[in-house]
Amino acid sequence: MVVTRFAPSPTGKLHLGGARTALFNFLFARKNRGKFILRIEDTDKERSKKEFEEDIKNSLLWLNIEFDSFFKQSERIEIYKELIKKLQSEGKVYKCFCTKEELEAQKLEQISQGIAPRYSGRCSKLTKEEISFFERTRSYVFRIKVEPQKLEINDLIKGKVVFDTLLIGDFIIAKSEEEPLFNFATPVDDALMGISHVIRGEDHLSNTPKQIIVLKSLNMPIPQYAHLPMILSKDYSKLSKRHGATSISELKEEGFLPEAIINFILLLGWHESSDREIYSLNEAIEAFSLERVQKKPAVFNEKKLIWFNRYYLLRKSPSEILSLTYKDFKEKYNFQDESYILKIINLAKERASTLKELIENSFYFFEEPDYKPELLIWNKAPSTVIKEFLEKTLNVLEGIEEKEFNPEKIKLELSKLSPNDLGLVFWPFRVALTGLEASPGPFEIASILGKERTIQRVKKAIEKLS
Repeated sequence: MVVTRFAPSPTGKLHLGGARTALFNFLFARKNRGKFILRIEDTDKERSKKEFEEDIKNSLLWLNIEFDSFFKQSERIEIYKELIKKLQSEGKVYKCFCTKEELEAQKLEQISQGIAPRYSGRCSKLTKEEISFFERTRSYVFRIKVEPQKLEINDLIKGKVVFDTLLIGDFIIAKSEEEPLFNFATPVDDALMGISHVIRGEDHLSNTPKQIIVLKSLNMPIPQYAHLPMILSKDYSKLSKRHGATSISELKEEGFLPEAIINFILLLGWHESSDREIYSLNEAIEAFSLERVQKKPAVFNEKKLIWFNRYYLLRKSPSEILSLTYKDFKEKYNFQDESYILKIINLAKERASTLKELIENSFYFFEEPDYKPELLIWNKAPSTVIKEFLEKTLNVLEGIEEKEFNPEKIKLELSKLSPNDLGLVFWPFRVALTGLEASPGPFEIASILGKERTIQRVKKAIEKLS
């Protein structure tokens, strides 16, 4: 049975790279009718935080990446403890009492001899008396014995990879009985949880031989490995927040949709043979295979993420968008009329790329716009001319009956004021209503604002030019 896992450390929020790893594991498990496990690797007590654990869980669920089981390594310390004891009793693990200074001296000596630095194995040769003495006088860590050999794996993405354990040396698997390290706890859990495929970023490739050594020493099954390509910025440097990459929860706050993020990260290092770009989560499950994961790094393109978000936003109904934004509209503008907000969404969604942009760009529906009088001027026309046309606009608006105050009627009547240069009427009218050079149609805006507020704003514009 296929069993995959996403095993983040809760030392920060879930970012795009981690979300992609989780997605690929989820897709592979679902495609093969298997199970997907979320395992929080929180054995680093100093850096692990509950708030980040919650962020990871909530972000995955918001993205609709559902896990079948949930584990925390901090709740499994006794398991690791017993296995370290077992390996110790079998002579495969030993206590190392070397100080930092001694280790540094070993390293410098090896470098001077042209040898790749690794632990010398000194403490594996201590007598019982020496061990007893050092236990009373020094702190210690646990190291696992590593036999010189060539370890070969058939990575499902990278192909054949060979590791020389001579370059690794006896490595530390625990700082103490209570503090197992990543390269011990991780492979142990992979085996005990029946993980069939370890799908993770290629930055973990160097950990793979150490984890295989641990599994072999415990006579535990070795999973199949698949290391995903790195995600780089457009300049091919390592992706960081300055490139626009951010956490999933922050993207949510910025008004991105889960289906847009899923579609975007799906194509960061994976594609079908066709040029297809749009995938629902179910379509991604159906199409996904590790064979189509590329070997070269994927490149993060923020504009593409925005493109996907706009694509999905445009395909949502106003009522769907209302359910996603009503709380934010209410909090930002202290306004509760759903039918009014629905009209705004219907008009404004065409010009927005994110939910946040839609909300923020709709400010003029809730508050008086603030702008400089110069903005009212169309095509260098004298301010007296613009003021004259605003006064004519005001007269026309006052003459339209309330029941006929709709976009078609407003446009029809205002068009008559300057048929040869509509900008003389339409431009200052738009600015008077919104305080902006660009917006949705001013006639539609006026219709939503209503006759009374539209007239008030035109009067204010006239005052600005007086």
